[in-house]
Amino acid sequence: MGVDRNSRRLNVLVVNDDGIHSEGLRQLTQALSKVASVYVCAPDTQRSGASQSLTLTDRIYINEAVYPGAEGALMVTGTPTDCTKVGLQFFGERGISFDLIYSGVNLGSNLGCDTLYSGTVGAAMEGALSGVRSIALSLDSHKATDFTVACELAVDVIDMAMEKIGPDTILNINVPYIPRAEIKGIRTCALGGRYYSDGFVEQPGGGYELEGYPAPEEDESLRLDMAALGAGYVTITPMHCDYTQFDKMETVEAFGLKLRT
Repeated sequence: MGVDRNSRRLNVLVVNDDGIHSEGLRQLTQALSKVASVYVCAPDTQRSGASQSLTLTDRIYINEAVYPGAEGALMVTGTPTDCTKVGLQFFGERGISFDLIYSGVNLGSNLGCDTLYSGTVGAAMEGALSGVRSIALSLDSHKATDFTVACELAVDVIDMAMEKIGPDTILNINVPYIPRAEIKGIRTCALGGRYYSDGFVEQPGGGYELEGYPAPEEDESLRLDMAALGAGYVTITPMHCDYTQFDKMETVEAFGLKLRT
């Protein structure tokens, strides 16, 4: 570690969307605690698919928790983004300022258009909006038990994030869930398409649940995150919050829309 090691340990806030009882959160916290002072703020239960949503019309409840490897922990009844905001505020009121935010380790990858729905990515984006360098970290399995490679990467990427990546950018990292020896390396990728064929299906006893599967990816280039992960690479995608499609601005302006008179 080359950043701030001679003066103090970094303060790292760890959040997630799988909930405070997630094994990925536990292993990430313990790994980071060896090199930083770690604080946890996580939902009380599963909150996947929450994107960057905030709780605005309901109350949330915040409770202290004891968490292995963490110097402080909070359990929140709100969304992952709520957890980022709560962690920054409540620990901040105790005099703790954060150098870095980690969101994860998520069960399941967050690739392509998934990132628009992902609570993991949304919580990291909230960190970036708050001016704190943030990293979203996901493992390509919904049944994973071993997060070792992802946690090692979490530690190894800290110096780059602190020295080379500004707080307006998040790093979205996805790790294949295959034996370490089979991982081909690390690739920096753009977001792929990853659209879904899905719909709401009526369930026994009433109600509907969203069911479906990813549609086939037409572009298999390893420059895209979905293809590279599927080929056995760790993928890293720098992302930011500006959705502006700059190459279309002149097109819209040239159309000459005017208000009716």
